[in-house]
Amino acid sequence: MITSLGLFLLSAAAISLSGVMLPGPLTAVTIAKGYSNQNAGSLIALGHAIIEVPLMALIYFGFAQLFASPETKRIIGLVGGLMLLVMGLLVFRNIRKAAGEVADLPYNSLTVGIVMTGTNPYFFLWWATIGITLMVGAAAFGIIGLILFAAVHWSCDLVWEQVISMSVFRTRHLWTPKVQKIVYGVCALVLMGFGVYFCVSVLP
Repeated sequence: MITSLGLFLLSAAAISLSGVMLPGPLTAVTIAKGYSNQNAGSLIALGHAIIEVPLMALIYFGFAQLFASPETKRIIGLVGGLMLLVMGLLVFRNIRKAAGEVADLPYNSLTVGIVMTGTNPYFFLWWATIGITLMVGAAAFGIIGLILFAAVHWSCDLVWEQVISMSVFRTRHLWTPKVQKIVYGVCALVLMGFGVYFCVSVLP
């Protein structure tokens, strides 16, 4: 067990970043929204926190098994998979817009962050396994340990999503209509691919 709060927070940051930086639905929508708003990543991270902070509180009070139960995972997987399929289809539908326009999603960045987080079954699975282990470690340092852990973990989300959206926004002048279609096509395929995978993975 790590006895130093500083070392624990460093290890928590490393573990958090390893999960945050994996390509997934949240990354895909951050790229899509970042084209028109360099601060989309911050808003998406805020939407993510709106789901994540209450979840951390529930885990702290002993509800972790609820999110690991087969029934809960099945419901979240099916709902989340269908939502991702819809999101992907919406991006595909908008790809054919006139040159210079954005194949955007019909939701603001905050809403996208909430929806993409709340419908991702692997987000809940991560918290029911790796996340609960980190929560136990943070609790060993008292309430201040839990608060600092939550702040560090969310900061990893915030920094990474903001880096993505700013990078996309600042390089958008290099995006020809063809490049834009390719990038948004890949984002749509990523969303739909995860949608199919989520739905299939929860089938008996």
